[in-house]
Amino acid sequence: MNTKAWSGRFKEEIDTFLEDFTESVSFDYVLAPYEIRASLAYAKALRKAQILTEEELKVIEQGLRDIEREIREGTFSFRKEQEDVHMNIERALFEKIGEVAYKLHTGRSRNEQVVTDLRLYLADEAEELKNLIKSFIKAIVEKGEAYIDVIMPGFTHLQHAQPVLFTHWLTTYAEAMTCHLDRIIEWEKRLKLCPLGSSAFAGTGFPIDRDFLAKELGFLAPIPHSIYAVSSRDFSLELLFILSLIMLDLSRFSEELILWLSPEFGFIDLPDRLCTGSSIMPQKKNPDSAELIRGKASIVLGNLMQHLILLKNLPLSYNRDLQEDKPPLFQALKITKASLRMATLLVEGLQPKKERLKEITKEGYLLATEVADYLVTKGIPFRQAHHLTGQIVRYAEENNRKLEDLTLEEYKRFSPLIEKDIYQWLTLEHALFRRNILGGTGKKAVRAYLKKLRKNLRLWEK
Repeated sequence: MNTKAWSGRFKEEIDTFLEDFTESVSFDYVLAPYEIRASLAYAKALRKAQILTEEELKVIEQGLRDIEREIREGTFSFRKEQEDVHMNIERALFEKIGEVAYKLHTGRSRNEQVVTDLRLYLADEAEELKNLIKSFIKAIVEKGEAYIDVIMPGFTHLQHAQPVLFTHWLTTYAEAMTCHLDRIIEWEKRLKLCPLGSSAFAGTGFPIDRDFLAKELGFLAPIPHSIYAVSSRDFSLELLFILSLIMLDLSRFSEELILWLSPEFGFIDLPDRLCTGSSIMPQKKNPDSAELIRGKASIVLGNLMQHLILLKNLPLSYNRDLQEDKPPLFQALKITKASLRMATLLVEGLQPKKERLKEITKEGYLLATEVADYLVTKGIPFRQAHHLTGQIVRYAEENNRKLEDLTLEEYKRFSPLIEKDIYQWLTLEHALFRRNILGGTGKKAVRAYLKKLRKNLRLWEK
C-alpha cells in the first residue's frame, strides 16, 4: 500500500529508483530542530485560530518535544521513504500521538515549511559566522600590535612600490572582514522574515495569525507576499555571495602567506604545527593549510554559481528544483567556517622575519616616490618631478647605487633645486611619518586604526 502523504490521487506505488532520486532527508535532516520550532509555533497559531483544542495542543506539543529530545540525543531515525525532514517528523509524531498529529498540517505546506526552517537555520549559522569573523579580526589586531615596528615592502603589480608597516599590510584583511561582517548584519534584516501562513503559495485559507507566528519564532515580521515567500531564495543567494567574498579575501591572504614563506621572499615563518612535509623531499615545509584555503575558495565560488543557475528560468511559484538549493549552501557554510578557523590559526602563528624584511626594504627603490614628493615641495609640478625622479632612478640602477648613496652633486645634475635636506627624505621612517593620514601607513595612523578595531570588537560583543 502506498503510504505517501500525497498518495490519494495515485494508483501505482512509487518507483523505488524515483524514491531514491527524489529524497532529500539525506541532507535536509539538519533542519530538524528548526522544523520542531516552527511546528510548535504553528500549533499555537492553530489553537489561536480555534482549529486545535487546548488538549490537542498539549498532546502535539508533548509529542514534538519527545521527538526533539530524540533528535538532540541522536536516537531519532530518519527514513528515506518519508522523503524529507518534514514528513519524517510528521510520521514520527503520528506514531507517538495518533491521528491528531495530522491536524498540525492544517493550512500548512511543505513549501513554506522548508523556507521557514532554512531561514531559522541560517539565522543560527550567521551567529557562528559572525563570531568566527570577529575571532579572525581579533587575531589580526593582536598580531599587528605585537609587530607595529616592522617595516616591509609594499607591492603593486607584485613589484616593490613603497614601504609600509607590516601591521598595515596585515590589517587590510581586518578591514575586509569588517565589511563582510557589516554585510551579514545587513543581510540578516532580509533573512529574518517569516514565510509561515503563505501555505503552498496562495496563502492559507484559515485565520492564522501571521504576526504571532513571526514574533513566536523570533522573526522581525511576516513576509508580505505569499508567492514570493515560497518561491524566492534571494536570502540564500545573498549569503552565498557574502561567503564568496569572505573566501576570496581568505584566498588572497593565503596566497600572500604562500609567497612570503617561499625562500624567494622569505618574509615570514609559520609554525611547524600548521605546515606539512613531503613524502619524498625531507627538507620541505609546505604551507598546505593556506593552499587548501585557496583551493576551497573555488568550491564556494562554484556553490554561488550553482545556486544562481538553479534559480534561472524557474517559473513561479514553488518547483522541486528548489530542493537542490541546500547542498551547495550547506557546503559553502561548512567550508567558509572551517577556513576562517584555519586562517585565524595562521594569523596567530605568523612570524615576520625582521632581519630579512630590513634588508629587502633597501632594494627596489622604495623611496622613489619620496624623491618626487620632495621635488614638489621645491615648486616643481608633480608630472615633471615624476619624470626627473624616473631619470634619477635609471641613473642609480645603471651605476648599481641606492638613492641614499647618490651624492648631492649627482642629484644636482638633475635639478639645481635639490639640497642637502633631500637625505632627510631618503629614510623609511620619514616616508612612514609623512603618511600619518587617516588610512595611511604611518605608525600613528596605524595605531589609531588598531584602536578603532579594538573598539569595534568591544562593541560587537555587546
